[in-house]
Amino acid sequence: MDLKLAELAALERYKLLIGLVIPRPIAWISTRSANGVANCAPFSFFNVFSEDPPLCVVGINPRSDGALKHSLKNIRRTREFVVNLVDEATANAMHQSSREYAEDESEFEKAGLAEAPAMLVRHPRIAEAAACLECRLFRLIEISGTRQLVLGEILLIHARDGIIDPQTKRISEERYKPVGRLFANRYCTTRQRFNLPGPLPD
Repeated sequence: MDLKLAELAALERYKLLIGLVIPRPIAWISTRSANGVANCAPFSFFNVFSEDPPLCVVGINPRSDGALKHSLKNIRRTREFVVNLVDEATANAMHQSSREYAEDESEFEKAGLAEAPAMLVRHPRIAEAAACLECRLFRLIEISGTRQLVLGEILLIHARDGIIDPQTKRISEERYKPVGRLFANRYCTTRQRFNLPGPLPD
C-alpha cells in the first residue's frame, strides 16, 4: 500500500502517523495559570533531540473546541514549563489529566496529584513523577492553525531517588519504568528489553 499524505484528510494522516510511529514518550507538562491554578496535561508528540544546548520539542494542538490549550497559553505567558515523565506508577493519573477541564479547574486536584516547587522555573512540578525537566522556552514555531511546536531548553533535571546514578549519571533500568503512548487509549511499558546483536525475546 502506498499513501500520498497530500491526498488524505488530516484525521486520516493523524491516525496513520500516531499508529505507526510508536511508542512515543509522553511530555506531561505542568504549568500555573495567570489566576494561580496548577495545570498539567500530557502530550505525546514529544522528544528530546539535542544535548548542546539540551532541547526538547513538544507538538501542541488546540482543544476540541478550537481554543488554545491551557498549557500553551501558560507557556506563552511565562516562557517556562515543566515536562514531567510518566512511569507505571503515575500512568492512570496522567490519563485522568488528559481530559479537557475548565481553566479554573486543576488537573492536579482531579487526578489526585501533589504540587512540588521547581527550582529554576515558576511552575510546579508533579511530586509523584519519576523525573521532571524544568524548561525555558527556546523557540515557539507556529506550524499551522492546528499545531504549534514548543522547543524548550532543559535547565534542570529532577529525578526520584534511585533513578539516576550520581557518579555515572546512568539511568536505572530496574527503577525507571516509563510508559509510552501508542494510540487512542493504548499505552505500553518498556519491561521487555534486549541487546543487539542477538536473539529477540519471545
